[in-house]
Amino acid sequence: MDTTFLIMTAVVFLALSFDFINGFHDTANVIATSVSTRALKPRVAIIMASCMNFLGAISFTGVAKTIGGSIADPSKLANGEQIVIAALLSAIIWNLVTWWFGIPSSSSHALIGGLVGAVIAAEGLGAINGGGFTGIVKGLIFSPLIAFAFGFLLMWSLKKIFARGNPHQLNRGFRTSQILTAAIQSFTHGTNDAQKAMGIITFALVAGGVQENLDIPLWVKLSAATAMTLGTSVGGWKIIKTMGTKIFKIEPINGFAADIGSAIVIFGATLIHFPVSTTHVITSSILGVGSAKRFANVKWSMAGRIVISWIITIPIAMGLAALIFKLIEWFFL
Repeated sequence: MDTTFLIMTAVVFLALSFDFINGFHDTANVIATSVSTRALKPRVAIIMASCMNFLGAISFTGVAKTIGGSIADPSKLANGEQIVIAALLSAIIWNLVTWWFGIPSSSSHALIGGLVGAVIAAEGLGAINGGGFTGIVKGLIFSPLIAFAFGFLLMWSLKKIFARGNPHQLNRGFRTSQILTAAIQSFTHGTNDAQKAMGIITFALVAGGVQENLDIPLWVKLSAATAMTLGTSVGGWKIIKTMGTKIFKIEPINGFAADIGSAIVIFGATLIHFPVSTTHVITSSILGVGSAKRFANVKWSMAGRIVISWIITIPIAMGLAALIFKLIEWFFL
């Protein structure tokens, strides 16, 4: 059987596996607030999130093209498919480790760090597109800060507007509204996160000479969207517990504000073709809301653990991908 076909099959399998894991890893981020406030039952929330993730995933391709071409030029890499395999294995391993310990780490950081580490191991630092990589990193850094600010301002505004409202009626109204915000949140998650697997598959297709440009084939869009949807249907209850209860006690009005704040940031990034960490954005929005509600009630020790995982993900993924590529090179190249 043709070696190129076997390698590409491995790439597609690993990319869809990453997307599947990304789905159950990040589902918790999307529905944690609505589940923790009992706006939605867990099973209903997962089904809704799965459907909206799929719709979001097939609606846009700009982020996929950014992933496929901004970090390195796949047409100039001698072992592009093997680079992608190393990057995906690194991201999958890290995602599974953080999922097991219930840490809402970033799948985006893991994939981008893995791709950078594998490219450097294969071709040297000069193969990295400095401007493109720097732009992506800036987006990953600033998007959580913007989400924190949005969450804080939205919660502060809602506190002022509804300061004299009836607590029981407010809870009931915002709990109902959370059904809509959870759906919007799930859709925006699909518009950004599912495209990362699409971009990495297209990167490999160009590197392997299967196609000449970074246009995303329909079969890639549908398969990546389906893999993420299936992963979403599995859910990630450990991370739901962390996001929904261990940062601060979330009430319906808080969940509403957090969902809206993060959805705005994620969808805005999608429109300008920027890959962001939906995990970071959603967590930061929750932290912003908690700070506006009552700063002292936020469990900052848990927030600190989450921030540390954010900081270490890219370098760990880079190192792991570089090691995996060298092992592939030693055994097969």
